[in-house]
Amino acid sequence: MKSVIILGDGMADHPVAELGGRTPLMAADTPAMDEIARRGVNGLFRTIEPDVAPGSEAANLSVLGYDPRVCLEGRGVLEAASLGVELENGDVAMRVNLVTIRDGRLESHSAGHIGDEDAGLLIRDLDRYFAEWPLRLIQGLSYRHLLVLPEADPALICHPPHDHIGESVEKLVVSPKKASATATAALLNRMVKESVNFLNDHPVNRRRRARGEKPASALWPWSPGRKPAMKTLRERFGLRGAAISAVDLIKGIALYAGMDVIPVKGATGLFDTHYEGKAEAAIRALDDHDLVYVHVEAADEAGHDRDLALKIRCIENLDLRLIRLVLDHVRGLREPVTLAVLPDHPTPVSTGKHARDPVPFAVMAPDIEPDGVEKYDELSAQAGSLGILHGDRFIEYVLNRTRVR
Repeated sequence: MKSVIILGDGMADHPVAELGGRTPLMAADTPAMDEIARRGVNGLFRTIEPDVAPGSEAANLSVLGYDPRVCLEGRGVLEAASLGVELENGDVAMRVNLVTIRDGRLESHSAGHIGDEDAGLLIRDLDRYFAEWPLRLIQGLSYRHLLVLPEADPALICHPPHDHIGESVEKLVVSPKKASATATAALLNRMVKESVNFLNDHPVNRRRRARGEKPASALWPWSPGRKPAMKTLRERFGLRGAAISAVDLIKGIALYAGMDVIPVKGATGLFDTHYEGKAEAAIRALDDHDLVYVHVEAADEAGHDRDLALKIRCIENLDLRLIRLVLDHVRGLREPVTLAVLPDHPTPVSTGKHARDPVPFAVMAPDIEPDGVEKYDELSAQAGSLGILHGDRFIEYVLNRTRVR
């Protein structure tokens, strides 16, 4: 038996007053997810334990059965793998965002979801500007880019920008966790200040302001680490896996897990991503893979932007334009397929920040006896037969039908 896991990044939430105390998942029209819940078993999964920072890197590692406390070295190293950047011993990799700062406060973690063309021009010119500094800038997608520091110390206190919208930038400087990282922290803070000066009057930002778009005011480094050591899915389970995502972080996790990363034209990591293209890629991947992991970022970005209507629309698009297509396909296959749906973590629209609450999941397969849950959402999942799972219990349950024996 093969398996498909469809993950709606950040689509879980808290009750919202404007929705009469319902969550976006409860308010959204999600007949495909509801069908998986109704035909399968349900529960809650604590993807982020109390002693782990509530980030997508930790949560997605948990979904795949990896303990982030053991193998997580920051999302920068994962994104380096996705971008094909080889890290040397002593290199520290960090995610670096293009952000918008206004009146001394962080206004946007994404520079208004800056496009690839504008971002590419800025990162290219910034890399040239910092050519004599002990650092490298590598372009990613949109606002998400990579910073590599040779012979640096990752023992740093950094602030994920999406968790600090509206806060004073002066209170969010990088600081060392220990004395050995003092020089690295100072370098990063100097880099941020220099990037502000360089970007202020850059032609790209002049054009963006003229169009009424948010400028890219600064580089914002965070999530430092060194290259991790992880066993592959084949080593752990004897499986061949594939991952489908527009996000470098997820691609990096997949590569370290020994999975094939399948590109999808038009996949953006935003609300306008190519849902149908991801569904088609997942369906094709089932031909020669045992596990297909489909990651969709859209609802998480809507949560960070605190846009309730957009978050509901992203959830409904995921259901209608991706999950429904995969569900209808696997139903007609001769070989049975386990199909699971879940978020990695909540991103409540009330705060715009990641939360660590357990997330709802539903798993269906031909040999599963339904547990009586009728809908897929945070409240309904509490009545599921699988209770609250931790650690590798979720992936073990899903792959119990997939593992090659």
